[in-house]
Amino acid sequence: MENRSHALMTGLFTIVLLIAAILFGVWFNRDRVKYEPYLIATTQSIPGLNPQAAVRYRGLEVGKVDAIDFDPTMAGQILVHLSIDPVTPVTKTTYATLGYQGVTGIAYIQLDDEAVGSPLLGTSKNNPSRIPLHPGLFDQLEKRGTAILGQAEEVTKKLNNLLAPANQKAMLGAFSDVSEAAQSYKDLAARLEPAAQKLPALVERSEQALRSVDTLAGEASKVARTLQGPDGAVQRITASVDRATTSVEAVASGIELETLPGVNGLADETKSSMRAIRRTMNNLNDRPQSILFGAPGTPPGPGEPGFEPSGK
Repeated sequence: MENRSHALMTGLFTIVLLIAAILFGVWFNRDRVKYEPYLIATTQSIPGLNPQAAVRYRGLEVGKVDAIDFDPTMAGQILVHLSIDPVTPVTKTTYATLGYQGVTGIAYIQLDDEAVGSPLLGTSKNNPSRIPLHPGLFDQLEKRGTAILGQAEEVTKKLNNLLAPANQKAMLGAFSDVSEAAQSYKDLAARLEPAAQKLPALVERSEQALRSVDTLAGEASKVARTLQGPDGAVQRITASVDRATTSVEAVASGIELETLPGVNGLADETKSSMRAIRRTMNNLNDRPQSILFGAPGTPPGPGEPGFEPSGK
């Protein structure tokens, strides 16, 4: 009987000690930090995110996810309740994304900031502040993958249209035309080969013609220098023209010296004749009868017989 009592007491003591150890461990490991509440409201999908998931700020664990539920005021919106260490610099530009741990697919909240030094974001238990949720890497890959798949589908459709029977026939016809054109070029090259063989001789003749032209140009330069030299034909012709000009000027001067006096005398005589004619015309105008009876005689002057003073 005493052995049974001793065993029972030992068992009770062991159970009590185990419960005490568990309670001590729970008390010792309890979280003594007073977290601040925040809220994430999003219409994006959050696969792999569960309550008690970690909240990290640039890789440092600063809190946990308390609960995930639907927004009763807006259909289709999900509310993620967060508890974050108050020393975490949550600012007005802080945003959240979904991160994934390795290949397990377990998601966590990753906090980051667009700027440094932004004002802190205040929060309270009754009115927790909201942190925007941006698309994560997998969301961006999903969207871009969908766009890439759509583009690949369009490319496939275009390839199918390009490889339609009618287009295949057209491409085969084009290849045939190209083959015929290549054969024509080949025949043309065979025809041009004799002419190409004559090109070196033609080039040599062209060089000879150029050398002849250079020689002719040299001879012309020599002739030009000879004509324009000190005793050249150009200078002699110029001297002859100068002498002829001097002779003409001398003849003109002689004609002027010998002829002009006679011309001047003739002009004087002409003037005298014109004055006599003018007097005769005046007398005829005054005494037309003089044509019949002649000119009247000259009256006697003083001291001549028959002179009578005009006053008597």
